[in-house]
Amino acid sequence: MTAKISPSKGAPYARILGVGGYRPTRVVPNQVILEHIDSSDEWIRSRSGIASRHWAGPDETVAEMSLAAGGKAIADAGISASDIDAVVVATVSHFKQTPAVATDIAHRIGAGKPAAFDISAGCAGFTYGLTLAKGMVTDGTAGYVLVIGVERLSDLTDLEDRATAFLFGDGAGAVIVGPSNVPAIGPTVWGSEGDKSETIKQTVSWEVYRDTPGEQVRFPSITQEGQAVFRWAVFEMAKVAQEALDAAGITADQLDAFIPHQANMRIIDSMIKALKLPEHVAVARDVETTGNTSAASIPLAMERLLATGQAKSGDTALVIGFGAGLVYAATVVTLP
Repeated sequence: MTAKISPSKGAPYARILGVGGYRPTRVVPNQVILEHIDSSDEWIRSRSGIASRHWAGPDETVAEMSLAAGGKAIADAGISASDIDAVVVATVSHFKQTPAVATDIAHRIGAGKPAAFDISAGCAGFTYGLTLAKGMVTDGTAGYVLVIGVERLSDLTDLEDRATAFLFGDGAGAVIVGPSNVPAIGPTVWGSEGDKSETIKQTVSWEVYRDTPGEQVRFPSITQEGQAVFRWAVFEMAKVAQEALDAAGITADQLDAFIPHQANMRIIDSMIKALKLPEHVAVARDVETTGNTSAASIPLAMERLLATGQAKSGDTALVIGFGAGLVYAATVVTLP
């Protein structure tokens, strides 16, 4: 007789219970960037919508920023760190290959012995992590999951690259995902287009340092084909966002907030137009003063919308992340 495996017993649904963010203390205006590239403040603002960004200091490491954001999310959710059963960290800027920074964060935040791992999905990393956390809660493998998006992209910025020098910032955003009696995180529409992987990439792979001992190799930075990425984001990501709305059974006029990856203000405005979002929908525009923080951008923007009163607890929000890979992920959530 074939043995039968017992089914998983999780919560009927999952939801975001709390959110927290951390922005480094140093604010870097466009004027600092202009010391390195031949451009103007007007050009940077018109191209990206960015006026300033935050850069981390020596003590504001990936782990330290994560601990600060994670602690706020735990407090906002009204749980204890010891309640956390899993820690998921989305990042592309933790330079130690192993162990995962999530294990250090889990230990130092006081979570006991949870599952802990890092994921690398570029600017879609947070939404990927949110989807994994939802699955853990509904499957029963975790009661509460801490999901963190964190980046120190200033470490991977080439200040002489006119196309990218002004784009990137540092910071961490975190949420707690836990059980819910009603649907509060919709189906995720996600995917990848690996044939476009060269459009956003690290300039030099780490193995170059191993294979060229003694030679001076410039430290890696993130580079991109700006126009190609812009066209892809504008024309393809609005379709993905609409698919996420359809999958959740939500129409644009039923939304309260739109929280896209904070890559570029022009991309955000184009998506608003393509989705035909009504004026009452609060739109996250955190990119203006935070820059592009990759995996951290959505939770940071979410936290700011709630903190400023532009959105409130219980609101329905569409979130979408997209970036290097090229990868993307979109879903509809109830705000904590």
